[in-house]
Amino acid sequence: MDLRKLKALIDLVEKSGIAELEVTEGEERVRISRVGANGSAVMMHAPMQTMTLPAAAAAASMPAPVAEAAPKAAEAPAAPEGHTVKSPMVGTFYRASTPGGKPFVEIGQTVTEGETLCIIEAMKLLNEIEADKSGTIKAVLVENGQPVEFGEPLFIIA
Repeated sequence: MDLRKLKALIDLVEKSGIAELEVTEGEERVRISRVGANGSAVMMHAPMQTMTLPAAAAAASMPAPVAEAAPKAAEAPAAPEGHTVKSPMVGTFYRASTPGGKPFVEIGQTVTEGETLCIIEAMKLLNEIEADKSGTIKAVLVENGQPVEFGEPLFIIA
């Protein structure tokens, strides 16, 4: 779940005075409940793990998901070597033109320069991202529907 969404949910619980809020997105579940009058705790439930954070830590940009991202960062050096296709903009990454549709490219597929690799949605506009080099897709570095930043690696082409 996106950190901005979590922060917004925490703020909602604090401002509204409700005792508990639970939200489920796919396999992720977040429950925010007040602990006494002055604080709240955040419990994040994902398959096979549960975390509890004090309100101060939750308000400071949710360090728990950052800790979860650390193993992914450790895996990054193990990515195949080759040409990296980077995001030219901030937006939401989509592998296919329609939800549930066939992805533009798969790992192991040969692509030519100019071929569409993905779509990045920015401000309600769908922008096709094209291969800037011919080769074989060695890795897809972003999950479908995830936000991406400018310059973030998207694909490895060798």
